[in-house]
Amino acid sequence: MNSNKPKDSALKVNKGIEQPPSVDANAASRFLNIQRKTLTVNEYANGILKGNRTILSKAITLVESSLPDHQKIAQQIIEKLLPHSGKSIRVGISGVPGAGKSTFIEALGKHLTATNYKLAVLAIDPSSERSKGSILGDKTRMEELSNDPNAFIRPSPSAGSLGGVARKTRETVILCEAAGFDTIFIETVGVGQSETAVHSMVDFFLLVQIAGAGDELQGIKRGIMEMADGIAINKADGSNIEKAKLAAAEFRNALHLFPLSASGWSPLVLTCSSLYNNGITQVWDMIENYSQFTKKNGYFNARRQNQSQYWMYETINNKLHDSFYYDKTIEEMLKTLEKDVENDKISSFEAARQLLEKYFSR
Repeated sequence: MNSNKPKDSALKVNKGIEQPPSVDANAASRFLNIQRKTLTVNEYANGILKGNRTILSKAITLVESSLPDHQKIAQQIIEKLLPHSGKSIRVGISGVPGAGKSTFIEALGKHLTATNYKLAVLAIDPSSERSKGSILGDKTRMEELSNDPNAFIRPSPSAGSLGGVARKTRETVILCEAAGFDTIFIETVGVGQSETAVHSMVDFFLLVQIAGAGDELQGIKRGIMEMADGIAINKADGSNIEKAKLAAAEFRNALHLFPLSASGWSPLVLTCSSLYNNGITQVWDMIENYSQFTKKNGYFNARRQNQSQYWMYETINNKLHDSFYYDKTIEEMLKTLEKDVENDKISSFEAARQLLEKYFSR
């Protein structure tokens, strides 16, 4: 008997079908073509007007770039899109660390997108002064909102230069408005002069606070309180509800000490819970009421005109600053004069005079 003869088996394995690719080849190809292709200014503008988010993101990257060539293209794109901007409500959101700004923005944002608003969230993230790195964690913290088809989240690293980021954020607002976003949220770093910069580019400035941290009013600068058009006491849930009500009363009393703003609007203090979605609708109602109130008395448009003038002068200052410090001759003179000033060979004022005289005599 031949032992090598194959035995019959009841088990039969059919050849399987070829598995489909995990990535749509056509979609990937289209995306890569957009990525690789150098777009013209008209292609950027038309793509943004059609709501193409890939092209919008690329245009924002140009705006954020410090390369002169990128800046030139970015300004040409902005110039084309300027007539299509200005049709949104711009809301600045600031607050102390731990106030739950990201959770609050996600809750308010989901409320808006559910009612067919198109929301763009521009979050200025804190950056390391040493590494110039950035956390850029807002997309992680706002997971549901970042996956919402009616929302667009763009974190921007401050990289230690608040003025530059603020100017670029304002230009990004124009691009987002042209792309069809009717509501813009700008979340501040929450430290230093970021509130002042953001206040100068929004229609409504919202301060998000929490209760139970002890002496709520002690950590708030008078200037920030005066800028606020509304205050939301967040985390008003569970055993913290009564504390939130008490904190709201304290803030209302403090606001009464300030003179009425030029808008004629009296800031409101509301309590809310982003976690349980309580009071979120009331916060948006307050923002809408403010918008209607200031449009009716003419303050809304007047403020936007003043902001445009303000950013014109800010841009002039930034350009002069960059032109001065990036000048090769000035760089060499600075090295020498810095040592002379340190060693008391020349006064600070005389050193500055010589540098400016050299710069303007070219």
